[in-house]
Amino acid sequence: MIDERAISFDCEGDRLYGIVSLPAGPAAPVRGVLIVVGGPQYRAGSHRQFTLLARSLAARGIAAMRFDYRGMGDSEGRARGFEEVGADIRAALDAFTAAAPQLRDIALWGLCDGASAIAFYGAGDARVGGLALLNPWVRTEAGAARATIRHYYRRRLFEGELWSKILAGRFDLRSAAASALAVARSALGAKPAPGPVATLPQRMADGLARFDGRLLVMLSGADLTAQEFAGVAETDPAWRRLLGERRVTLRRLPGADHTCSRRDWHEQVVDWTCDWMAAW
Repeated sequence: MIDERAISFDCEGDRLYGIVSLPAGPAAPVRGVLIVVGGPQYRAGSHRQFTLLARSLAARGIAAMRFDYRGMGDSEGRARGFEEVGADIRAALDAFTAAAPQLRDIALWGLCDGASAIAFYGAGDARVGGLALLNPWVRTEAGAARATIRHYYRRRLFEGELWSKILAGRFDLRSAAASALAVARSALGAKPAPGPVATLPQRMADGLARFDGRLLVMLSGADLTAQEFAGVAETDPAWRRLLGERRVTLRRLPGADHTCSRRDWHEQVVDWTCDWMAAW
């Protein structure tokens, strides 16, 4: 059994709404996870992903909170991109600790650009001891193109369905070739921005390098967002150094999609999150 309650809280004059899931039983110091959703999304998540995650954590003794950013779900205000939700995360942490004053260790947990948002936020809040990132969003035009070539097109060439369509004359080869050429040009022709302008992957690596807590990185095996991140992690020296640190735990889930929609995939993510927090 768990204790679940709805809460509302202020963020710069707008009213935000969330759900706190607490372990049942006598009050005692507990660890907590604030779930930061990827957008545009609200607190339940695809196939109720975040609802199930919060309840699974609470059933295992870890308090959890999920909430709507400003402009999303039930919350008031103007919708913002993932690089502009720092005030929302801070207000949610304030509300979480008020609702569960027994909390002693707090982690932020994010999917996709929610993971990117907490990478930027973590170093600025001493209450945060860990960051859990599922399929982090590090999108650049060149990076997306390279991931598509390496994973999508390579797999497509070995699909029997494709060759059946080609042999039957039901495949638009001209359009497919034009699309592939455009992707290749993006992958090979894109160059870093001149001057001091840093890319999203560079800024995320810098944010995580400034954060001195624990990191959990979870990557789905059948997700282009995860595969683009893996490509950056393999080729960028800053990311290689970061992921090689002892405080970082890296997990891979072969075959899983972006939101780990199958029950066994979801349960594996829950297990990894609980094991990681128990190791602090």
